[in-house]
Amino acid sequence: MINQLLARHPRLANRIWGFTPPETGTIVLVHRRVYILPTQLGWLFALTLLILLVGSINYALSLGFALTFLLAGMGLAGMAHTARNLARMAISVGRVEPVFAGEQAQFRLYLDSRATFDRPAVLARHMASRAQLVVDVPAGGLAEVILPVPADKRGWMPVGRVMLETRFPLGIFRAWSYVEPNLSCLVYPKPERSALPAPTAEAARGAMRSPMPGNDDYSGLRTYQLSDSPRHVAWKAVARNDDMLTKQFTGEAAAQLWLDWNRLSPGMGVEQRLSRLAGWVLAAERAGVNYGVRLPGNEVPPGRGEAHRAACLQALAVYGT
Repeated sequence: MINQLLARHPRLANRIWGFTPPETGTIVLVHRRVYILPTQLGWLFALTLLILLVGSINYALSLGFALTFLLAGMGLAGMAHTARNLARMAISVGRVEPVFAGEQAQFRLYLDSRATFDRPAVLARHMASRAQLVVDVPAGGLAEVILPVPADKRGWMPVGRVMLETRFPLGIFRAWSYVEPNLSCLVYPKPERSALPAPTAEAARGAMRSPMPGNDDYSGLRTYQLSDSPRHVAWKAVARNDDMLTKQFTGEAAAQLWLDWNRLSPGMGVEQRLSRLAGWVLAAERAGVNYGVRLPGNEVPPGRGEAHRAACLQALAVYGT
């Protein structure tokens, strides 16, 4: 109920948690951002102490008083150690690789102890997806936390709120804190398996051109195609890794293909069109042709390679957002 109330009033939540998201740079958990309360075991421990105290007072048991105050002192020491296990720890972010819709984004966080003591059993939990991981942070060292979060929609997906929690050492107190780093994952549209569009007579709007290959100077290797001459197959490379590769020469002009939004059926929805184009991008990259993407209001010139593939998929991912 409290979490639902805070979700409806973000300004109130920001005042309570002590920060305004998203947080940039290294996040340090100062003491005022660390909250602590007894666990269910802690409340049972407190009830046990109360029963021991009442019994010791009723029967005037000096050993009962000693046991009661000894256990109470241990509980207070445990509370201090529980809070210390999170306080002054620093959180930084790592690189997040793009994923396709329907996959899991791997958000990387780095926990820096910044202390001369170990910080055992620190739990990191993604509040929206409930993905979590428990790590031990070494003294003066770093611990990596990877949170797998389902990526359901294309576009930029922020990591959202992450909770750090510990119950070390006795388990009778729970200390926790929230962070919301400025970290996002690029989610590509879910690719639809589809053959590349057929060549048309319009060279400027999606036509594939197949010029004569050149044989001047060797320039590299590309993926083998059924139409390639056996004389151009790199047999030595095939013997090393079993992948069929074809030699390319500087005089060779690669085929060119435009993947055009307007070539798709008007009855297709926006997301279905983007999925079809994403599938075409992957197929064109595998085919080794020069390809470009045309979208309403945006165009990626023809090219080839991992960087060009990423640029095309990013254009599809952020379309309309």
